[in-house]
Amino acid sequence: MRYTCLIIDDEELARELVATHLAQLPEFEVVATCASALEARKVLQQNTIDLLFLDIEMPLMKGTEFFKNLLHKPKVIFTTAYRDYALDGFELNAVDYLLKPITFERLFKATEKFLSQQPEVTPITALPNEVVRKDHIFVRKDRKQVKVLLDTILYIESLKDYITIHCVGEKHTVKYSISAFQRLLDDRFLRIHRSYIANVDKVTAYTKQDVEIGGREIPIGEHYRELVRQRFHH
Repeated sequence: MRYTCLIIDDEELARELVATHLAQLPEFEVVATCASALEARKVLQQNTIDLLFLDIEMPLMKGTEFFKNLLHKPKVIFTTAYRDYALDGFELNAVDYLLKPITFERLFKATEKFLSQQPEVTPITALPNEVVRKDHIFVRKDRKQVKVLLDTILYIESLKDYITIHCVGEKHTVKYSISAFQRLLDDRFLRIHRSYIANVDKVTAYTKQDVEIGGREIPIGEHYRELVRQRFHH
């Protein structure tokens, strides 16, 4: 699934920087960039937007005021050059607050936070018994497409804009977001943390706080505990 984005900032270079960063993330599609709240209103009327990148300090109307007055509010990540506005942003239930100049690493962290709030994993109770499991996938590594047998994967770990696929006897570090990679996997894999996906078939023990795979304890994120509990009590 791809999420539609709208970038609103009165500074052209700031708009271009956010758009350039988002172009590196396959989950996100920039529908438009706008220099003012009035331009943005027209785009919102004509398109379904999942995520706003909204500058707070703009002419005529602040980004926070514009967002407050929207009847149908997308998720929002506020951007600004001023630290003093952080509280205003979080009071509006913003996903995150980015201080300019925005680095790719910081924007990536904010988008991962957004993705972690989305219903990414279908609950196991909704999966039919006859789900067909894949045998393998290919990942790009060292300019080659490398075959990875899914049954050998123990868990996947997110490392900023890379992931490490931990397999029996080997591991692969590839440029991929963990949320995009998750969509390549089948029902044996479960997101248990914003930074970890576990192969449920390889879990040897678990508690409320972690699962044990291959002798390693992997944390369970607070927002994923109920999903993990449902899976293991199914």
